[in-house]
Amino acid sequence: MSLRDLVSGSARKTPDAIAIKGPDTCITYRALDCMANRFAHALASLGVRRGDRVGIWLNKSVWAVAAMQGALRLNAIYVPLDALSPAARIRTIIDDCDMRALVTIQQWADTVFADGLQERACFCIDRDDLHVFPDTAEQWLESADNEVVYILYTSGSTGKPKGVCISNRNVLAFVEWASAMLGARGPDRFSNHAPFHFDLSVLDLYVAFQVGATTFLIPDGLSYMPQQLVKFLVEEGLTIWYSVPSALMMMMEQGGLLDLSSLPLRAILFAGEPFPVKHLRRLYERWSEVRFLNLYGPTETNVRTYYEVTQLPDSLQRSVPIGKACSGDVVWGQKEDGTVALSGEEGQLMVTGPTVMVGYWGQQVHGDRCYATGDRVLLQADGNYTYLGRYDQMTKLRGYRIECGDIETALEEHPAIREAMVMVQGTGLDARLVAFVVVAGGEIPTLLEIKRHCSTRLPRYMIIDEMRVISALPRTRNGKIDRLALSIYEGATQAKGEK
Repeated sequence: MSLRDLVSGSARKTPDAIAIKGPDTCITYRALDCMANRFAHALASLGVRRGDRVGIWLNKSVWAVAAMQGALRLNAIYVPLDALSPAARIRTIIDDCDMRALVTIQQWADTVFADGLQERACFCIDRDDLHVFPDTAEQWLESADNEVVYILYTSGSTGKPKGVCISNRNVLAFVEWASAMLGARGPDRFSNHAPFHFDLSVLDLYVAFQVGATTFLIPDGLSYMPQQLVKFLVEEGLTIWYSVPSALMMMMEQGGLLDLSSLPLRAILFAGEPFPVKHLRRLYERWSEVRFLNLYGPTETNVRTYYEVTQLPDSLQRSVPIGKACSGDVVWGQKEDGTVALSGEEGQLMVTGPTVMVGYWGQQVHGDRCYATGDRVLLQADGNYTYLGRYDQMTKLRGYRIECGDIETALEEHPAIREAMVMVQGTGLDARLVAFVVVAGGEIPTLLEIKRHCSTRLPRYMIIDEMRVISALPRTRNGKIDRLALSIYEGATQAKGEK
């Protein structure tokens, strides 16, 4: 079986079931299957062949889903692009993976191919008529397990986009595991909160497709409007929710999620960043009949560990564990001397198995090598791993090794602080720890109060030197805290102030 078979399989079994419900339309599995065939014929007419890259630059919609499925039927590789990215970044990705064709709208095509830049073949959904192409299936060539099916571009901490190549084997190992773990079934109603260029959307789409369930597309403009999200959740009767914790926190704080009399959800999944335990505890205690699952893994491996929350003891101060290996993968902590971390020891999380990417586009194939995540973990006595932070976020201050995540956790335990991010500013003897905090409302705590609070939780050398209150932490389009953006902004602000 390959990724493209999921929609056509459900179209044969339950043709009239709703596959996708978008903001303005819904489509059955039979209709989605036919629409995907039309896109396959349309792309073939543009010269798309096996292994070619096809960019999908559209707002979240049925059109985008069908275009991805059409590319798969040709054994082409689809590349979902951020609908809100500037044309310059889109152009960079188009050139990086030598894209054969682009599915978009006319206005965006004119923007990205302006100034005499070399055009690529385009299918513009507001210009070209999809219905002139047949909706029948051809004898599509078989797709191999190790064949790349999509590329997700991620910038990481450098800001330079890198294309993560995912194969049939990679994605299906996760989809099959997630479907079994959730007990997914046809009547389920999946939310799709994440944009298609973010790997969280893989579960929303393909686990639903595998069992003939319905995926409800949450428009980009609604993604961080908490009251509307809660209303959407209730009115659509969603049963599976999957998002970054920050979205759930906003729905709790500003959307009334905790005030509902009942909740249609049977499972809440979160990933992408740690869920501060003081916020998770409120959600878990209010909706204890719902399953809560912490899924963990970078784009390069999709989900490789998971942890189901069954209790939240008062003694738990960090975020919940990231758990144990899943999706057929093997994980372990590797210490600095190269040995495996035992119970109670720290190490870098390593992973090998079927979900590990084929490699980065244009670089050496990763092969069967283990993937070094750069994540610091602690192995607990029960076999679960706890996430401690990133090695690339560890710094030294006055000779001490400091993990900023430890300080952020301590800060967020203060009742007046909702979120916090810490960075080191300055060098040498002038270096200082600066905390950027978002308050929960009410009176703003003083620096002295926060210092006293942290002194009961942290060693002296990890106590912050400055605190700056901001309205919100900068976030990427995926909802993760954008440390790079804040660092650049602070650097520019300081430079301006020195002039």
